[in-house]
Amino acid sequence: MKKIIGRRERITLPDWKLRMIPAKVDTGAYTSSIHCTFVEERKIDGEMILFYRVLGSTDRKYKDIIHHTNDYTQKKVKNSFGQAEVRYKVKTKVIMFDEEFEAEFTLTDRSKMRNTILLGRKMIQGRFLVDVSEVNLSQKSKI
Repeated sequence: MKKIIGRRERITLPDWKLRMIPAKVDTGAYTSSIHCTFVEERKIDGEMILFYRVLGSTDRKYKDIIHHTNDYTQKKVKNSFGQAEVRYKVKTKVIMFDEEFEAEFTLTDRSKMRNTILLGRKMIQGRFLVDVSEVNLSQKSKI
């Protein structure tokens, strides 16, 4: 049975040590995205590794944490202004309603946007229904 989420939810991203971070549900976006302040590809021992920092400039306690992965791709997306751009896409675990699942996020500079994290259709589909009149329903289920 699908759970109902609101237009905004707080999510936990345990691999990135981010707990209860506010995110906007965006049914117009296919892929989820997260604010990224640094991204760099490096070749190490013949393997390409992506180094990146999420939420760095929006929250001081995360500013110095650099993550890395060799499991990433690039994806062409249209940004909120309708312009095509190429972004890195990474996978990570997400926790909502005390359930853990894997989701993909594109890394992009969202410093000029109100929301640092957008949850797109690919993550929502098959798991959740959206009630746009509500917020933080995944937290209200614990009360």
